[in-house]
This record gives sequence, C-alpha cells and structure tokens, in this order.
Amino acid sequence: HCSLAYPHSSHHPLDSLSCSIKYLTFIWNLTFCITGSLILAIGIWGLSDKESLTSERITYLGSDPMLFFVLAGLAASTMALLGCTGALFENTCLLKLFTGGIITFVILEALGGIVLVSVQHQIKASLQDSLMVAVLRYQDDPDLQFIMDEIQAGLQCCGVESYLDWKTNLYFNCSSPGVQACGVPASCCLDPLENGTISNSQCGFGALKLEEFVAPSTIYLGGCVPQLSRWLHNHAGVIGFSCVILIAVEVGSLLLATKLLAGIAFARTLHDSGREQMYLLSHHQRQRGFYS
Repeated sequence: HCSLAYPHSSHHPLDSLSCSIKYLTFIWNLTFCITGSLILAIGIWGLSDKESLTSERITYLGSDPMLFFVLAGLAASTMALLGCTGALFENTCLLKLFTGGIITFVILEALGGIVLVSVQHQIKASLQDSLMVAVLRYQDDPDLQFIMDEIQAGLQCCGVESYLDWKTNLYFNCSSPGVQACGVPASCCLDPLENGTISNSQCGFGALKLEEFVAPSTIYLGGCVPQLSRWLHNHAGVIGFSCVILIAVEVGSLLLATKLLAGIAFARTLHDSGREQMYLLSHHQRQRGFYS
C-alpha cells in the first residue's frame, strides 16, 4: 500500500500499481514543469533585458517574439504543476483540472493543424509581410535583427523573395550615405567568418552593387520565403513525426492521470466500505450486549 497522510485529510492507501502510477505521474509532470519554468524564465529574461516591460515600450509587447516564450512556458508549467501536485497529494480536483486542460490542448492543436492546412496561402502572405517588416526595421529592432539573421544563416537565404529586398532598408539602400549603403547583412554571406574563425560583419558590404553572375560567389541570392517552403516540403516527415510525439506525450499524461484518478476512487471506495462494515459490526455487537 502507498499513500501520504496529510492533516485534515482521509487516509486512502493505494494499491501497488496505483502507487507506481502516482509517482510516475509526479515525476513525468515534474520534468515538464521544470522545462516550462525554464522556457518562462527565458521569456521573462528576454523581455526585461530589452526593457520591453517599461511604460515606453509596453505598447509593442504584443509583437515581441519573447512573449511567445512567456506564454508557452506559463501554459506548460501551469498544466504540469497541476498534474504534479494533484498526483503527489492525490487531489482529484487538481487531477481533473489537469486532464481537462490536456484534452483542451489536444483539441486546440488538432484545430490549429486543420486551420494551418486550410489557410496556408494566407499564412505565406502573412509570413512575407512579417519578414519584410524585419527587413525594414532590421537595425532598429534587436529581436527582428536576431530572427532575420538566424533565418538567413539557417536557411542559407537572403531577403524575403531575393537579396534585392534589402534595397528597401533605409541603411542598406544604395542612396544611403552610410557605410552600409548597397550592402546586405553578414548573415547573407556564404562565408561570414574571416579565416574560418573571426566573424566579418562587413562581408556583405557593397553586395548590391555586384553583377548577378558575380554575387553568387559572395552571398546567397535566393529569398527566405521560397527557401522556407522548400525546407518545409523536404522535412514534412520530421515535422509530422514531431507532432505525433507531442500528441503521444499529452495522451500519455492523460492516461496516467485518468488511471490514477481511477485508483484513488477505488481506494476511497474500499476505505468507505471498510468503515461501513466496521460500523455495522460494532452496532451488531452493541445490540448483542444490550439484549444479553
């Protein structure tokens, strides 16, 4: 038997199987609670580091990429904490909230997948607009600069549809008086490292002046939207498998919590049944003593 006794609570010993499920559920959710808390901490650190929570910049909070980490970490850690605490304290209310939340997440993810497939053309247009904003505000927003650099370096692309999109940037435009005029970010370069070790932030300077047959030896010419489309098509299997793993983890959490709820209910039924039998036996003995 396995159970933890707490003040002001009934003691309902669980059988060995339910006991194992209880601690497996606890450890399972504790892992995700810690992971969610780390994601939340990264998001909060990112917002505070850029002073996004100050009164001057709070209006731009909704477009801050770090807000996604905050919301995702908060949701994951809260749900995992419900499951973790509910399992440890055998609290059926928390476990029911946890199972309800998991079911809600699964439904929302399924609906989200359907929506993504049905409006993929609108999503592509929205992505193009978002990346164009990142191009225009590249030097003015550290977040957008970081995201654009990561996308360009990771996908080996430059600009939205082509490297010429950087002409729309105020600093990279050829009419700009600055040193960046007619250039592109270093993340567009084929080899942004000088001598293989030192980052050369000026490797893209003057790239927009190069002839089209010369430019490919220095920078990537293809835009990031076409390259992203190709990447998604080539990695569709991996993405689908990752989604299946995510659903499997959530369903596993749901099954563990449901099994634990059944074990707690069964233990309480046995406990109440035993108390009733003891009461009837005691009552019967008192009656025999009265009549004798």
